[in-house]
Amino acid sequence: MSVSISLPGLLLAILVSLHMVTVAIAALSCRTAARRRVTSVTRLPPVTIVRPVSGADFMLAETLASGFALDHPNYETIFCAASETDAAVPTVRALLDRHAGANARLLIGNEAISENPKLNNIAKGWRAAAHDWIVMTDSNVLMPPDYLQRCFAAWDKSAGLVAAPPAGTHTLNFGADVEAAFLNTHQARWQYAANAIGFGFAQGKNLMFRRDILRAAGGVRSLASDLAEDAAATKVVRAQGYDVRLASGPFAQPLGERDWGSVWSRQARWARLRRLSFPFWYALEIFSGALPPTLIALWWALATGRGVAGVLAGLWVVWFGLEWALARIAGWPDSPRALGAMMLRDLLLPLLWIQGWRNRGFSWQGHAMAQSQRS
Repeated sequence: MSVSISLPGLLLAILVSLHMVTVAIAALSCRTAARRRVTSVTRLPPVTIVRPVSGADFMLAETLASGFALDHPNYETIFCAASETDAAVPTVRALLDRHAGANARLLIGNEAISENPKLNNIAKGWRAAAHDWIVMTDSNVLMPPDYLQRCFAAWDKSAGLVAAPPAGTHTLNFGADVEAAFLNTHQARWQYAANAIGFGFAQGKNLMFRRDILRAAGGVRSLASDLAEDAAATKVVRAQGYDVRLASGPFAQPLGERDWGSVWSRQARWARLRRLSFPFWYALEIFSGALPPTLIALWWALATGRGVAGVLAGLWVVWFGLEWALARIAGWPDSPRALGAMMLRDLLLPLLWIQGWRNRGFSWQGHAMAQSQRS
């Protein structure tokens, strides 16, 4: 057998096998999410939950209200807004009135400790936290009753941080399905695969810290060492010899409707942040979608004289069928529209990867941010 025939066949087998493995790892994590618990909530330490708010997100009242119904005996919630005029503030105040007996409060103000507007917003909440365990949870995350239990279940003696990716849910249009396809069967899948081989990394919507670990690195200001607080957190805990652990199963982020411009700008911003924070791993992202195996399958079909249409159709049925099955298992959007979104996402991945290597300036929550290369 010639090299032109054997090499593409081998490469294709490797990429498809890797895809199967990452799907299986993510599916296992999502299936065990409901079963992985600590023995008793009464044994859990007290926790401070810091929730930054910025703007009136879709289902904001529901996502923020979910934090008042956690199955934990002793926790406080600190909402953080940069300004009294922020559109989320009336919703927060209404919830505080409705849950007057809860240990919750709203802090308003902005401390410019970084270029990151979210970190500037939450700095005051970190300092006001009463407890040594601090969880930073974005305002657009639906917190299930066992949220803290699942975070603590992931903590072990080598952990310095527990994180969880968001899962896009409640999609109301095709743009939101595309966003969910990026978040769920692509980004969350790879994040759980990395975690399974001991290379866990943080994603900023759900982060649980032990205060002394972050204090040893310089406190909350240490999260300003990178443009994104999750990348900084990953590097900070690794530098101290700790690992990042993932909670079993992502936590839901309701998406509602998404327009194409916002989907593209968000994904392009995240791509640039990944490229700046982890350039080596970002360089490998070009191999993560369906385009490389499609090109290799085309090469293999031409080299072996097989029908191109049949080979490509077979590859795509296996490739996207596995992702669709993962979405079904995890309870993520899995309609025919969602399946089409997965395919469109993989067409966009190479374009986003190129965009990530381009200019360094971008806007985050209306703030122009000047990127500088950071290791």
